[in-house]
Amino acid sequence: MLSRKQRYFLVKALSLFSIVRGYNILVIVLAQYLAAIYIMAPELPLRQVVLDGNLLVIVLCSALVIAGGYIINSFYDSEKDLINKPHKSMLDRLVSQRVKIYAYFTLNFAAVLLGSYVSFRAALFFAAYIFGIWLYSHRLKKIAFLGNFVSATLAIAPFFAVFVYYKNFETVIFVHALFLFLLILSRELIKDMENLAGDLAQNYRTIAVRYGTVASKRYISLLVLLTFVPSYLLIRYFDVGYMYLYFIASSLLLVLFLFLLWRSHSKKHYVWLHNILKFIIVSGVFGILLIDVDLVLNRIM
Repeated sequence: MLSRKQRYFLVKALSLFSIVRGYNILVIVLAQYLAAIYIMAPELPLRQVVLDGNLLVIVLCSALVIAGGYIINSFYDSEKDLINKPHKSMLDRLVSQRVKIYAYFTLNFAAVLLGSYVSFRAALFFAAYIFGIWLYSHRLKKIAFLGNFVSATLAIAPFFAVFVYYKNFETVIFVHALFLFLLILSRELIKDMENLAGDLAQNYRTIAVRYGTVASKRYISLLVLLTFVPSYLLIRYFDVGYMYLYFIASSLLLVLFLFLLWRSHSKKHYVWLHNILKFIIVSGVFGILLIDVDLVLNRIM
C-alpha cells in the first residue's frame, strides 16, 4: 500500500500529466521521428536517423516547449475550463498557479538552452516558438479566425523544425503539411463550438460566439472539403506507397463527419466530432509507416 505522502505525489504527478497532456506530446514525438524516417530523410539508414543527437535535441526541445504551452494555456484558461471541463479542471487545480508558472519558465529555459546545442538558429526558433505560444494564449486565442489560424500553425511548427533541419524541400512534404494543417484548423473550430459556454462567459470572440454555430459549420465544411484536394494530389501524383489507403479511408470518414456535423446541435455531438478528427490525425501518424511497408519489415527484421 502507498503511504499518504506517496499518494499525494502520485496525484500531483497525474495532475501535471493532465495539464501538459503527456499523451499528446508522446504522439507528437513519435510523429516527428516517423516523419524524419519516412518523409524528410527516407534515403538515410534508420540507425543514422534514430541515433542522430541533433534530431533528438530538436524533438526534446519541441516536447518541452509544447508542455510549457499547455501549462500557460491552462494558466490563462483556468476560469473557462471550470465551465467547459469541470472534471479535468478539478484535477488540474491540484497544481497551484505558482507551480504552473515555475514549471513553464523552467521548461522553456531548458528548451532554448538545449536548442543552442544544435545551433544558434535552433535556439532562436524555439525562443520564437515560445513567444508565439504565449502571445496566442494571452491574446490571440480570443480573436475569431486569427486565433484558430495561429493555433493550427503552432501545432505544425514542431514538424517545421525537423523539415528545416533536413533541408528537404520536396513538394510532397508541403502537400502533407497542408492536409494536416486543414484537419487541425477544422478541429480548432470544432473545439470552439464544444467550448461555447465557457467562451461566452469569458468574453472570447470566437467564430461560434460572434457569428453562431451555423456559420462555424459552414467554415468547417469548407475546410473539410479542401482536405480532399491534398488527399487527391497525394494519391494521384505522389508516391505514398500504401498510405493511399489511409487517405481514402480518411476521406470516407470525413464525408461521414460532414453528415454528422450538420445534424449536431449539442456539446456531446461536438465532442464526438472532435474525436473523429483527432482519430484521423493520430491515425495519420501511424499511417506514415505505410509509405514503404517493405522498409518497415526490413527494419523490424
